[in-house]
Amino acid sequence: MELYSNIIGEGKPFIILHGFLGMGDNWKTLGKEFSEAGFQVHLVDQRNHGRSSWSDTFNYEVMAEDLKGYCDKNNIKDMVLMGHSMGGKTAMLFATLYSEYIDKLIIADISPRFYPVHHDAILNGLSALDFDAIESRGEADEALSAYIKDVGIRQFLLKNLYWKEKGRLDLRMNLEVLDREVAEVGEALPSYATYNKDTLFLRGDRSEYIGVDDEANIKNYFPKAVIETIPNAGHWLHAENPEAFYDAVMSFIK
Repeated sequence: MELYSNIIGEGKPFIILHGFLGMGDNWKTLGKEFSEAGFQVHLVDQRNHGRSSWSDTFNYEVMAEDLKGYCDKNNIKDMVLMGHSMGGKTAMLFATLYSEYIDKLIIADISPRFYPVHHDAILNGLSALDFDAIESRGEADEALSAYIKDVGIRQFLLKNLYWKEKGRLDLRMNLEVLDREVAEVGEALPSYATYNKDTLFLRGDRSEYIGVDDEANIKNYFPKAVIETIPNAGHWLHAENPEAFYDAVMSFIK
């Protein structure tokens, strides 16, 4: 599986994994900041997302193997690994399987537990986009607004728009497979999995993804986990409060 990445800077390797329906490019601004602090930042597109290869198989086991292949190909060891949401689940599983590759692990606004499917409106809206008729980003936004009221979420999703050929827009992600396999995104970490090195869990104070009940569960899998809360932030905590997010990450990895 070929994973596309944007590599910024020089220094200790720092891989960032995006969330469901996102891409590495979502992290470009923070990635640049981390690179200026002395890291070689790898903004990786996971399978069926962004510019990476498409596949009918989509689950955390294969995404963890994709990441191992990427690390081996790029000779990456002793890295900082950070994942948000779905990317956090990939990072968790990878860490429990291949801890020797990692120096520090950071998980953004997701816990190891099972989450029920909750992307219905988003997937319905994306599936309803008719690129025979839609000729601009504005028209796509208008069509999506019937399904998704939140402007920020629409802007995030519309980063996937690109000109597939002259005069024709399309989406970069493999929507058919992601829609079909969406239940995989909520899967829990296997009960036997553990990772015994330094781990930081960050949650948004307005997000419900990591609750008080999740804290003991996190410590079961990640005994050395520290859980911190980013103020004035929901699930997209890195976009909603990037300064506090950056400071929390840097104080952990320094």
